[in-house]
Amino acid sequence: MKRALFPGSFDPITLGHYDIIKRGITVFDEIIIAIGVNAEKKYMFSLEERQEFIKEAFKGEPKVKVVTYKGLTVDFCKEIGVEFILRGLRNPADFEFEKAIAHTNRSLSEIETVFLLTSAKTSYIASSIVRDVIRNNGDYTKLVPDSVKIDK
Repeated sequence: MKRALFPGSFDPITLGHYDIIKRGITVFDEIIIAIGVNAEKKYMFSLEERQEFIKEAFKGEPKVKVVTYKGLTVDFCKEIGVEFILRGLRNPADFEFEKAIAHTNRSLSEIETVFLLTSAKTSYIASSIVRDVIRNNGDYTKLVPDSVKIDK
């Protein structure tokens, strides 16, 4: 069975993430969405909220699982027996950044990174942009799955 880990902070999950995951399940038997926990990072949404946004977005999709992890992504992959990391690329800057991480991961393990290009209609969406829209009371609903609900 081909399983891939899709790691990130998902603060919050965006339509770009959603697109990569939906397309990834056509390539892999299982996608494990892994929410990284970083004590140094200040999140807009709690870990529980982020998990719920993702679980609700993929409710009824048996090929998608949601977990949390700490530490190196490749170590977590080894721990749960996953051989692939799935990553989305929006632009050339993403590629350069992700390429460096993929090379580092390959030097640390046998984990292979698979890249999917985001669709043209979601390529501009980043969680940091979504958070800025939310902070400034803008209409964030065009940028995230319907499962992302903000209490104002």
